[in-house]
Amino acid sequence: MEQFLGLPPEGSAHAHEIDQLIVLLHWLMFALFIGWGIFYTYVLIRFRKAKNPTADYTGSKSHMSSYLEIVVAVVEIVLLIGFSIPLWANRVNQFPPEKDALVVHVVAEQFAWNVHYPGKDGKFGKRDINLVDSDNPLGIDRNDPDAVDDIATINQLNLPLNKPAIIYISSKDVIHSFKLPVMRINQDAIPGQVIPVWFTPTLAGDSEIACAQLCGLGHYRMRGYMTIQTMEEFTAWLDEQAASL
Repeated sequence: MEQFLGLPPEGSAHAHEIDQLIVLLHWLMFALFIGWGIFYTYVLIRFRKAKNPTADYTGSKSHMSSYLEIVVAVVEIVLLIGFSIPLWANRVNQFPPEKDALVVHVVAEQFAWNVHYPGKDGKFGKRDINLVDSDNPLGIDRNDPDAVDDIATINQLNLPLNKPAIIYISSKDVIHSFKLPVMRINQDAIPGQVIPVWFTPTLAGDSEIACAQLCGLGHYRMRGYMTIQTMEEFTAWLDEQAASL
């Protein structure tokens, strides 16, 4: 079923749970489609003109359709309360400790993804809106001791394999939507808010960072890339970026 739905590869530890829920929902939709199709066909035959030459203004006295509607409503409530909300709560509330994860800030703007890594000290330096320019889109204050070794990239997110990643998402201008299809992550980037998401990458390689929210005329080019690599490769990449500061 997953291949039939055209889902991307499962790239995170929680991706399989998301996909299983999607598959379940599609099976239920298929069952509803068959059920309502049978009911519709029955109605067409049962109330055809040949059998009912004159209009019946009293209508059907059966309550079967009402019962079916109640069953559908109950099933949808069970899906929402029994599956969707617990799964979402598990993703939102059970963040790993930051000391055990890689913490990254992603700041959206028209039309790019700005990525901010702490340096080897593990501390994020100050950002000042007055320092924002084309060479420093995040306004990182390099005079701050904590910011001296900070690393910033544009449209490129590198993460280590099999290590939890916590990403704090925000926006400089309008509402964007940070979407990592392979990781089954999609979170709006809202001006004035910093919203965290987390996942554990389990699939090495390159994939796309998309903006899933129409954010202006240049929305089509708001595309970034995510590279999942071994810890050794990730450390080497960080060293390479630090050497260019």
